Amino acid sequence: MSDFLKDSDFMRIRDLIYNESGIHFSDSNRTILESRLKERLKLLKLESISEYYNSLTGSDSELKDFLDSVTTNLTRFFRNQAHYDTFINYVIPDLVERKRKSGEKKISIWSAGCSTGEEPYTNAMVLKEHLPPDFKIEVVASDLSLKSLMKAKEGVYLKNRITGIPDKYLNKYFTEEDNSYRVKPEIGGLIKFDYHNLKFGSSLKNLDIVFCRNVLIYFDEPAQKNVIDNFWNSMAPHSYLFIGHSESLFGMDTQFKFIKTDWACIYGKIKD
Repeated sequence: MSDFLKDSDFMRIRDLIYNESGIHFSDSNRTILESRLKERLKLLKLESISEYYNSLTGSDSELKDFLDSVTTNLTRFFRNQAHYDTFINYVIPDLVERKRKSGEKKISIWSAGCSTGEEPYTNAMVLKEHLPPDFKIEVVASDLSLKSLMKAKEGVYLKNRITGIPDKYLNKYFTEEDNSYRVKPEIGGLIKFDYHNLKFGSSLKNLDIVFCRNVLIYFDEPAQKNVIDNFWNSMAPHSYLFIGHSESLFGMDTQFKFIKTDWACIYGKIKD
């Protein structure tokens, strides 16, 4: 047991995080929580966990900053190429065909847990490149981390962060600036960045596609079920869900259908 973080303190802070966000800290990742707590105490010049707990429960802004600090913001452009092969070759053609038949010309997509923005920018570029030119694109990108959202909205990435972007996309949709690349307005303008806690439902409706990859792993089973049910309620009658390659809805009581494509496995809200 750590002298810094006693069991009783660990449990009440762990429970606070869970109740506010659905993120679950187990004994196996206790050291991560301890590290983040030390950083916050040092920054705020506080002496004890008890003092900090009072700060957390008494200040919405500190609670948001703390939740920001305990989330992991690992991402990159075109992460998991098999997903993008499925997106381009299976999901987009199917949605375009169906929308043509119904007279619609809009694709709405949500990148939930978007971190610093690489995923929603990738999704916007892919849609821009592969949708018919008369289709409208709506991209919503959300995260629990305000710091990450601010970085995402800026749309500027150091050269070591643009690895994985095909040259045709990089040349077409980015402007080089010194040691970085800036997303062009024609792509940035397609995206609405918004703070959202996945513990709660969303006002978004009739989404055609939801990307929520490598986020569910931070939740326990009841919280995962809550997130998945909220996605279902936000999605169109015929729509698609992408989760992380190491994540699964297997064993969960959900109406999503498992879809195995030639490239990757995804899930669908398929009623017809």
